[in-house]
Amino acid sequence: MEKNDAPQVPATVPVMTIERFSELSGLSYDAIKGQLQLGNLPLFKIGRRRMVNVALLNAECLQADNWS
Repeated sequence: MEKNDAPQVPATVPVMTIERFSELSGLSYDAIKGQLQLGNLPLFKIGRRRMVNVALLNAECLQADNWS
């Protein structure tokens, strides 16, 4: 197994890059970009950079009626 030298970022950060979200979720980069374009994942822009809004995603999941 390869050693991952990337710094470990807890999933409690408010936003993260698409690349990092891909690593943590196990979804492909292209799948995440597609879901962002469809509006199924919350997007946060910092300048020209697009980030996954993890804080809003967590809040939406907790407020959903069928999250359990």
